[in-house]
Amino acid sequence: MRGRTWVGAALVLGAQLRALWLAAAVEVHTAKEVVAVNGTNQRLKCTFSSSSPVSQQLSVSWNFQPEDLSSHEPVFYYLKEPYKPPSGRFKERVTWDGNVERNDVSIVIWNLQPSDNGTFTCQVTNWPDVYGTIGEVRLRVVQKVNFSEIHFLAVAIGSASVLMIIVVIAVIVCRQRRRRARDKRLEVADNE
Repeated sequence: MRGRTWVGAALVLGAQLRALWLAAAVEVHTAKEVVAVNGTNQRLKCTFSSSSPVSQQLSVSWNFQPEDLSSHEPVFYYLKEPYKPPSGRFKERVTWDGNVERNDVSIVIWNLQPSDNGTFTCQVTNWPDVYGTIGEVRLRVVQKVNFSEIHFLAVAIGSASVLMIIVVIAVIVCRQRRRRARDKRLEVADNE
């Protein structure tokens, strides 16, 4: 009977440790999809949360999977300091834009090209939280921006501003005409 109790206790303890291990994993957060214009620069935002404080052994790996599903390419690596890739398509086109103290491990890709269409992955390891989710950002590089809600809002605000200026000018002109007409009536009344 004692052997069964020990085995049962070990199973319960194992289940609890597994639950704690899952709760202690690093969680990575990214935008799911980003659209950028050809030739521009784009910040790929990646943040993380960890049950442990940021350690000196924190590492960040950014990788790229092109749309044609050819092999993964390293984009950027961070361990105590940022390391740019020594070769590849992103060699001179990627910079660190994160702040590990604020749980931000973002990068900027410069001079985007259609060949940059694909999925970027952001993986964070913060010892002792070595396991966790991997953030994915699908980047679409387009030739020009589509007419979006922001553009519509900008046109609406611009049009409203122009309309307000016209109304203010009309009110000022009407007041000046009334004042001149009143001044003329007073002048005519004084002359009579």
